[in-house]
Amino acid sequence: MEQPHPGGESEELTDSEESVYSGLEDSGSDSTSAAEEEEEEEEGPEEGPGGRSPPRTHAKGAARKSKILEDDSSLEESKVLLAQNEYEEDSSDEEDIRNTVGNIPMEWYQDFPHIGYNLEGKKIYKPIRNKDELDMFLEKMENPDYWRTVQDKMTGADIKLTDEQVDLVHRLQRGQFGDVHFNPYEPAVDFFTHEVMIHPVTNRPADKRSFIPSLIEKEKVSKLVHAIKMGWIKPRKPKDDTPTYYDLWAHEDPNSILGRHKMHVPAPKMKLPGHEESYNPPPEYLLSEEEKLAWEQQEPAERKLNFVPQQYRCLRAVPAYSRFIHERFERCLDLYLCPRQRKMRVNVDPEDLIPKLPKPRDLQPFPTTQALVYRGHTSLVRCLSISPSGQWLVSGSDDGTVRFWEVCTARCMKTVPVGGVVKSVAWNPNPTICLVAICVEQSVLLVNPCLGDKLLYGATDQLLESYVAPEEERVQPVQWVTATVEEHGKGVRLVVQHSKAVKQVTWHGKGDYFASVVSDNSNMQVLIHQTSKRWSQNPFRKSKGLVQCVLFHPIRPYFFVATQRYVRVYNLLKQELTKKLMTNCKWVSSMAIHPGGDNIICGSYDSKLAWFDLDLSTRPYQLLRHHKKALRSVAFHKHYPLFASGSDDGTVIVCHGMVYNDLLQNPLLVPVKVLKGHVLTLDLGVLDVLFHPTQPWVFSSGADGTVRLYT
Repeated sequence: MEQPHPGGESEELTDSEESVYSGLEDSGSDSTSAAEEEEEEEEGPEEGPGGRSPPRTHAKGAARKSKILEDDSSLEESKVLLAQNEYEEDSSDEEDIRNTVGNIPMEWYQDFPHIGYNLEGKKIYKPIRNKDELDMFLEKMENPDYWRTVQDKMTGADIKLTDEQVDLVHRLQRGQFGDVHFNPYEPAVDFFTHEVMIHPVTNRPADKRSFIPSLIEKEKVSKLVHAIKMGWIKPRKPKDDTPTYYDLWAHEDPNSILGRHKMHVPAPKMKLPGHEESYNPPPEYLLSEEEKLAWEQQEPAERKLNFVPQQYRCLRAVPAYSRFIHERFERCLDLYLCPRQRKMRVNVDPEDLIPKLPKPRDLQPFPTTQALVYRGHTSLVRCLSISPSGQWLVSGSDDGTVRFWEVCTARCMKTVPVGGVVKSVAWNPNPTICLVAICVEQSVLLVNPCLGDKLLYGATDQLLESYVAPEEERVQPVQWVTATVEEHGKGVRLVVQHSKAVKQVTWHGKGDYFASVVSDNSNMQVLIHQTSKRWSQNPFRKSKGLVQCVLFHPIRPYFFVATQRYVRVYNLLKQELTKKLMTNCKWVSSMAIHPGGDNIICGSYDSKLAWFDLDLSTRPYQLLRHHKKALRSVAFHKHYPLFASGSDDGTVIVCHGMVYNDLLQNPLLVPVKVLKGHVLTLDLGVLDVLFHPTQPWVFSSGADGTVRLYT
């Protein structure tokens, strides 16, 4: 039988034997038959080297090996056979035969519970690795070999690295060679020595091409010769040794390198020396004693000459100039440090900056001349309104009267004394109702002027008298009072009494509702009244600032409220704020809405007129600054593309304001005419402007107590 190996060598197995004994029982990949196993079991455990039974083997090669070992008794023969059979069944790429999946990327099985198949085609399942962070941490703390344990991707098993493998890893990390015994610094073998040898290293005969003229070179040379003949290649010119001189005082050549530079500014030339710098100047250039004293007392910067002219009998007697070095240095500094820059002037034709607007004569008709003057008021005429038919005009004045005029003749048809300053008048826009609202101090008077069609103003009276009071009294912010007999004779039908002074009244387009603005800071500034039901309401819960004026939208249920800086647009049906327009003005004075309803103009006391396109933005589409002084009133024409503004400078400016149906096209605003005629009184000019409902005529009322019609 075998002798035990000295030095405990029996315990160390070779690589192939180790792979044979690598736990084939649990992998199910054994290659021996069950019969062979039974035979081995019957033979019984044999005492191996070192007094212990060798592990059972399952590979065919190992079985053959054991049979050979039993048959041969001599040690030498067994050694020879072992050496022959050791690698017989071992393949080079068989690293671990527990997994028979082959040499493929293990990522393929990443999402599967198995990691390949055995020889019988059954799945080899991955070892269960359900360790969480805590288990990993505990293992890290408790296992002393945790740092040298790695997972084998082929089998999924944990492998503990040996000391040799750990050393190999450390060497590779340090950038050393994997083999311990490899010496990278072995002495170099000097192949070529300093001694001249008698035999050459190579003794190859010379090539034929080394002594035959090259055809390629010949072709190149012929091409160069041809190019020189044709003048395409110029041989080097001989250098010109003649010295070049420069004229310092000549104008700089524009074709020189610096002259061709776009922003180059040539250095300013020094003034040529004159007679006063001569060594023998004419006597008129020499300074007298007083002139010398004056020259010495002057500041150096103020002196006309920076030296005193002197006379010498000959050129040899002229001494060296004391300030020569200083002046040369100053000149160099000027040339080097003076920032010279060419200011690029953009030549713009002023005509191109003015926008191309159509000529006013192409935009006719618009009012151009003063046709009529309506005289009769003794004080400034604050407000105007016109009947829907355009036949009658009403004006309110500070003299405490309201006058009704016939438009065509300027005849005063009726004067109604109201006993106070008239702040605002508004004719009902409904053509079937003949009614005028007049603001006088703390009340709004509803007046039937009894002008024109008898049936019309009779029907208006019947409509007002048909009112039936409700059974229970409702709480209202104002009082509705029927006119007395005396007031009825003047034409007054109803009086709406407010708590504070009323400054504006405006009608809704249908003619039943009207709104009034009260001079107050509370939430009672704006009130909406219904004439047919004699009912008033306060639409706002809290004040948003000092209200200047209000307007109803001509078509939709919107209500415009202008405060000092903003115009707020409210939806009367939804009872909510829909828009807030920024006027970019300091104090809004008046407001008018385009009959289409999508554009608004606002006049302000800081002489601006803001045009808003409601579909476009909450900021002004255009700010017009045509007037010199504060704007008092603005107005739109109902049918023509015209709007007008009246100002304290005594003028009315009529503008063409075309609004297009195409939403992509912006409104066209062109000032067409400045109308003059009103005389400035108490620094006030035009107080109200108003367009005729059908004709392209404009009315204006002024502080001079007149109303003027321009046609």
